[in-house]
Amino acid sequence: MRTLGVEISGSEALLCMLTKEDDVFDIRDIRQRRFTLSNQGTELDEMRKFQFDFAKLVEDYGVDSIAIRQRPHKGKFAGSAAGFKMEAAIQLISGVDVQLLSGTEVKEQLKRNPIPVDYEDTGLKKFQEQAFINAYVYILRKTYGKEE
Repeated sequence: MRTLGVEISGSEALLCMLTKEDDVFDIRDIRQRRFTLSNQGTELDEMRKFQFDFAKLVEDYGVDSIAIRQRPHKGKFAGSAAGFKMEAAIQLISGVDVQLLSGTEVKEQLKRNPIPVDYEDTGLKKFQEQAFINAYVYILRKTYGKEE
């Protein structure tokens, strides 16, 4: 199972690929760790290029699923317009399972199944931490179900 964890922050999509085979997690290196959307996604061609590039990365690495942390629509931690556009562009990529994870689900899953290694030991950049957590939680959900 190859899962691409995505954290959307402002006008950036931060990525981390995590696989699980025979109960062993593996962090895969990918050619692009972030996608940046300039001009807040106001140009049609820019959005099409973002979606094409993202879909090409998914296809090239044989990604089965994408896990994105759901952001609130209102309030202090609300997502930006560009972020919601990127989220929609990712959800519309055909041939891949795209799931939104609620903040509560992430916290509950991490409480039940803490990450077995210190994040600093993973070799990932600091900005990839939330994307890594999203992928990890989604793999746990697929493995054990939501209620486990």
